Amino acid sequence: MAILVTYASRHESTRGIAEGVAETLRRAGKEVRILPVEEVTDPTGHEAVVIGSAVYYGRWMKPATRFVQDHQSTLCQRPVWLFSSGPIDTQPKTDPTGIDELRQAVRAVDHRTFYGAMHRAALKLGERLVTKALKAPDGDYRDWADINAWAETIVRHLDADGASGADRADRSQSPADLGPSFDGRKP
Repeated sequence: MAILVTYASRHESTRGIAEGVAETLRRAGKEVRILPVEEVTDPTGHEAVVIGSAVYYGRWMKPATRFVQDHQSTLCQRPVWLFSSGPIDTQPKTDPTGIDELRQAVRAVDHRTFYGAMHRAALKLGERLVTKALKAPDGDYRDWADINAWAETIVRHLDADGASGADRADRSQSPADLGPSFDGRKP
């Protein structure tokens, strides 16, 4: 079965990170399917899922959050990794608001925040004005060594899981048995 790498990206920086993760998985011999979250109708049939989102105003993009909400039951039945993309330059890498609830809702193996990129020329006028007022620096701050190293931890986890089957056994509990989901609804 393939690994699904899916993402929500407004200006392509997060898509680039997702592509980097997918490439590392492919180099390790994994079959990978990569799509924006808006194009994934059902994550069933994938052995694992990696979900990434750009962070705006301290939160994941709505399409990524909605993807987790809509597919929570399915995601709970397989290993899931989450990543966030957003801080630039010397901004601290802080977790976005709500990420702990998302992690818990799908029992994510890990979450990582990566530095992103901002190219002012690609922004809409309103976005350019805001970034200029905030004195946000222009440039690509993605740390490809860090991104590749994180993707390699996914490979190691999946290889170990494939040998033991332990992760699947741990996920056999019904999502409804886990209590309320992150938004207070039962899955």
